Amino acid sequence: MAHDTIVILDFGSQFSQLIARRVREAKVYSELLSWTTPAEKVMALNPKGFILSGSPNSVYEPGAPTLPRYVLESGLPVLGICYGMQLLAYNLGGQVAASQKREYGPADLQVDVPENQLFQNWIWEYSDIDDAPDTPISPYPAIQQVWMSHGDKVEQLPPGFRPLAHSDNSPLAAAADVARRYYAVQFHPEVAHTPQGSTLLRNFVVEICGCTPDWTPASFIEEQVEAIRAQVGDGRVVLGLSGGVDSAVAAALIHRAVGDQLTCIFVDHGLLRQGEAVQVVETFEREQRMHLVAVNAVEEYLEALDGITDPEQKRKIIGEKFVRIFEREAQKLGQIDFLAQGTIYPDVIESAGKDKKDAHVIKTHHNVGGLPEDMDFELVEPLRLLFKDEVRQLGVALGLPESLVWRQPFPGPGLAIRCLGEITWERLERLRQADAIFVEELRQVDMLKWGTQQSFAVLLPVKSVGVMGDGRTYQEVIALRAVTTDDFMTADWARLPYEMLARVSRRIVNEVSGVNRVVYDITSKPPGTIEWE
Repeated sequence: MAHDTIVILDFGSQFSQLIARRVREAKVYSELLSWTTPAEKVMALNPKGFILSGSPNSVYEPGAPTLPRYVLESGLPVLGICYGMQLLAYNLGGQVAASQKREYGPADLQVDVPENQLFQNWIWEYSDIDDAPDTPISPYPAIQQVWMSHGDKVEQLPPGFRPLAHSDNSPLAAAADVARRYYAVQFHPEVAHTPQGSTLLRNFVVEICGCTPDWTPASFIEEQVEAIRAQVGDGRVVLGLSGGVDSAVAAALIHRAVGDQLTCIFVDHGLLRQGEAVQVVETFEREQRMHLVAVNAVEEYLEALDGITDPEQKRKIIGEKFVRIFEREAQKLGQIDFLAQGTIYPDVIESAGKDKKDAHVIKTHHNVGGLPEDMDFELVEPLRLLFKDEVRQLGVALGLPESLVWRQPFPGPGLAIRCLGEITWERLERLRQADAIFVEELRQVDMLKWGTQQSFAVLLPVKSVGVMGDGRTYQEVIALRAVTTDDFMTADWARLPYEMLARVSRRIVNEVSGVNRVVYDITSKPPGTIEWE
């Protein structure tokens, strides 16, 4: 079943992936591609419209990302966001310049042409005029909060464009050339801080581009089952099963497609949370009835990680070891042709793939950058273009148990990147115990599923002075991390109850040997990442 597609061209904005997510929330399939992607690859998707992302660059600077010729030559609808707006204006004869006053954060958008298709179905507020509620909309500007993030602005619109909205600092905050179906906004409709942004994006992709909103988990399953069968054929597949939601959903989806051609391999590398190894085996072998091979590789991993403190080196060692063990187990199983992984969109995004020349590598993910170039498998990654919330929806549609679907994310390298500094069995056990206490207390106050989206303990490679009884101690520090997020691309620190935090701290210090101090991480993403390494 073919779906209408919207192509989002990425010019380097930190919000680019959110655009894709919002479009998909409107049940329209979208793909995010670098602006440098060859025209033939882009147009092979048969897009029904383009969205141009923001960027940290200025359109008038030498070397800045440019608008590919095929965008305007296609005759398709185009929506430019922030830098995308400036790029449209710059290429069509308008003027862009640095703003005397930069605009970052919330702003009041006054919509001057509310009847335009782009602003249909917005929930209007009114300016502070006494008789506004009893007066028709047209004489008064409709006001909505939006999120701005720009230092440049369009000073003069290209021929054919009409202004649609303004803010105090952006006289041309939205504009359109309706005849050519070109639309542009200076603000970011994709972020949560623009409450009606999703409505605007839906208006563009459904009303203006004419896309049919029929992209759902059920349709994705149907398409991926066909795609997996076409890729795998009669071949055999192995999948690294961690027990997390990503690998679990990937396993269920591939199992539906090729059945017994799939063998799940669970590698106990000693970097799992408390009781996790036993739980994985019981869940997938006994309950899900999948062919599972369990490998005890604890000593092998600890030996490989001995003395390693650099997080990127840890990831690459774990990634290579992961594949080598798979190769070894595959030889025991006979001919294996494919390696399946639960790689999802944020993994690919943060690893800044080779086609994203304008992105910076934030960290190398175990499922992406850690794979050695000479591995013998072809990859099967059916979730590669899905966000975490989409993966969970897929898990529900596949009939997986709630305990799996709603399990909090756990990184591929496991506790290796939460045990900062040197990795030893003693330090891992210390971290495991502290993490288990934190998770248990969160569950007690019903904040493990709904109150937080990712929560864990981190063991720091520093010691602090403490007093226990009448004696001085000099022991390690545990940092607690809990965040709330919709998409894992941005996140805020969770406002946990003080009483619960006090109880967690007291229990960890009293019950975990070698720890005498507990701290709570109140850093949002950005500027931090969710994980510490």
